[in-house]
Amino acid sequence: MLLLDALQKHCLVFTKRMNFIKHFLTIAKPYTLVLWVLAKVHSETLRAFVARHPKHVTAVVAAVLLGGGGGAFAVANLGPDASNLPVRILVETLETPNLDQQVADLEQKTLKLYRNDITRGTDTAESLLRRLGLVDSVAAAYIRQTPEVRQALLNRSGRNVSVEANEQQQLLTLTTRWLKNDNDSQFQRMVITRNDKNQFSVRTDTAPLTASVRMTGGTVASSLYAASDEARLPDNVTRQLADVFSGQIDFHRALRKGAVFSVVYETLEAEGEPLRAGRLLSAEITNDKKTYDAVWFQEPGQKGAYYTMTGDSLRRAFLASPMPYSRRTSGFGMREHPIFHTQRAHLGVDYAAPTGTPVISVADGVVVESGFSGGFGNMVVVQHNGRQSTVYAHLSKIGVRKGQAVKQGDNLGAVGSTGWATGPHLHFEFRINGRHVDPLTLAQQGSSEPISAALRPQFNQRAQYARSQLMAAAQMRQGNVQ
Repeated sequence: MLLLDALQKHCLVFTKRMNFIKHFLTIAKPYTLVLWVLAKVHSETLRAFVARHPKHVTAVVAAVLLGGGGGAFAVANLGPDASNLPVRILVETLETPNLDQQVADLEQKTLKLYRNDITRGTDTAESLLRRLGLVDSVAAAYIRQTPEVRQALLNRSGRNVSVEANEQQQLLTLTTRWLKNDNDSQFQRMVITRNDKNQFSVRTDTAPLTASVRMTGGTVASSLYAASDEARLPDNVTRQLADVFSGQIDFHRALRKGAVFSVVYETLEAEGEPLRAGRLLSAEITNDKKTYDAVWFQEPGQKGAYYTMTGDSLRRAFLASPMPYSRRTSGFGMREHPIFHTQRAHLGVDYAAPTGTPVISVADGVVVESGFSGGFGNMVVVQHNGRQSTVYAHLSKIGVRKGQAVKQGDNLGAVGSTGWATGPHLHFEFRINGRHVDPLTLAQQGSSEPISAALRPQFNQRAQYARSQLMAAAQMRQGNVQ
């Protein structure tokens, strides 16, 4: 008790001084062990002391915690001992689910399987269903015996077919979609359905196509066609790309290895399924360290055209070539004739291409000749104005008639080897007032007017958006390379 009295006197003195903690640590440290012993021996006395002097004990504990030099401290729980608390046991009955009922419910569920495939020109009803993972003689017979279904699915290539089947690999639903014509804005949809009585029915209807935007890019290793094919760019978009830049880049002679391109284009879908590519929306080509760009812009009430990002028109009066991907095999001027082996003037340009390759008109005009013409074989002549005309010879087939008006890019026929020809190619001529001129000068035959001042703000907004899309396409191209 004398020791506790002494400790109490020291605490009262230190609380009145600013340097309480410093002095207390010097005095209190020797007492900590004694306090612990006393707590063990005289726990009831210590509890009574704490009850009488709570402030003093709090000060002692705070000082020890603040000034402890590496010691470890613990605060004892002065509450009741947990071992003395009453223990309660709770028992609850759990109801187990009815497993038999769950199994019965699962047996009532029908597992449905889904699969897609593409029709082939050699398909039979059995081979098509087999590729779709179905074994169904009833469905095969229905396809063969129903003219509407047979016409839509058999002897057709490239149509996407989706089916829904049951666990027995039997057909429940079959859906296919297609376009009647490439320029259609609506698609055809045929749906075959099996009912509970194992009977089939078919319905065919039409629905509008929806447009979405896609982007890609590529690097030229050998040709634009090969690079666009590797980038999975649709052929008609590649043709548009070549047409747009034909007045700036000679894709036959000037396209360099390592040239890069980025493309943003429209794709037309039927219920999420792409059916055909639409218009080229914007593009950028870097060739021989020079960058060319283009963006589609349509003025209200006008036809629409391609412009540079600064607003200059890219539409030339004449395209540089009637076939964007072909290889030029013979130029304008004197040469040895491949059949007669004599020196003769070659009054046009020859482009080698596989038989059937489309041939397009290089400018607006009217067909003035269409038919067979001796050594020229199947030939088309288009008069573009009072002075200029173009000739397309050795065609395998002709797609226009005399007197028909054509637009720039319209199909005139297909490459062939009719007349005096040693192989499939196009003989192409350009005439001014009946005089033959080198067709390679076509791209120099003038261009359209730039964007008007009134539409400049609207065009600038469109061009800014096109730049951001082309940047994203370029990043995709770089990611594919890496």
